[in-house]
Amino acid sequence: MKKIAIHDSPKGFHPRWISYCEKNGIPYKLVNCHANDLISQLDGCSALMWHFSHENHTDNIIAKQIMFALEHTGFIVFPDFRTMWHFDDKAGQKYLFESIQAPYAKSYVFLEKEEALKWASETKFPKVFKLRGGASSKNVRLLETREQAARMIHKAFSKGFSKYDGLGSLRERWYKYRKGKSDFFDVFKGVVRLIYPPAFARLGGHESGYVLFQEFLPENDSDTRIIVIGSKAFGLKRYVRDNDFRASGSGDFAWDRSLFDERCIQISFDLCKKLNLQIGAFDFVFDAQNNPLVIELSYGFVSEVYDPCPGYWDESLTWHEGTTTKEDFMVEVVLEKVKRDGLLNSSN
Repeated sequence: MKKIAIHDSPKGFHPRWISYCEKNGIPYKLVNCHANDLISQLDGCSALMWHFSHENHTDNIIAKQIMFALEHTGFIVFPDFRTMWHFDDKAGQKYLFESIQAPYAKSYVFLEKEEALKWASETKFPKVFKLRGGASSKNVRLLETREQAARMIHKAFSKGFSKYDGLGSLRERWYKYRKGKSDFFDVFKGVVRLIYPPAFARLGGHESGYVLFQEFLPENDSDTRIIVIGSKAFGLKRYVRDNDFRASGSGDFAWDRSLFDERCIQISFDLCKKLNLQIGAFDFVFDAQNNPLVIELSYGFVSEVYDPCPGYWDESLTWHEGTTTKEDFMVEVVLEKVKRDGLLNSSN
């Protein structure tokens, strides 16, 4: 039986993928996806699993390119092209959601300064400003006036924005420390980051040459994250910060099944099927008519945050009680693909 290749990293999904393989007797091989000889390392393997990060500069340079290259040859990868091309790219997601007529919070992308300024002079406020990348509500601001929007537009088409907001990050760390959700060392790291930003920000350059706005949907005290992996879905409720509108990254979570609007789950399954995703993590808020709208899509998440999920829904929205390791579902998706492609016992 050919092996499943797993990127050799102590972070992300990798340790739990390894644990699943060891518990279930699945042959696997650790590989270094940053190495020049990666392709030769994959000899004897039928698939590659790599939880690459938007906050790792090396991953940003080469991860999608490697996975796309392998997929060109018929090699099985997780995540695959359809699952990952829009990862950490809110601008790309805007066009994706529009093209499939998904129920989403309307977004606006401008690549020309004058067009953006004209739109800002005519639209209604408030609006949400975002950079195309970033998680946990990083690089997300609420603009109350067209004057604020104009300042952001001028900056976007001049010096641009750092990928890492040091002051905003420090505020977040202090907020979580006061809430008892972090320790003082984390606050100290935030102070250090003011002077020495992380590598992905130092080496990745500034975000410039575009602006991205999204409709603001008030009266939401939380957002809903639904994650679909294959035929299973589970969820997380994230409450907004004090005196804020942002929920992602707040650290204030709830998992009880009764808190979830099943329309969000159905939409998530429908979109995953329509887009042919291996995994889809959809963030929802509700409009004034109480309709669920997608605001973002991802493939990654912080594993430990979802450990308290008390069960999962299947595609018929039947609830299955019991805690499970969500990373197991990912390996099962890959194994199903390997089996369908006839590679389970192949030696070629």
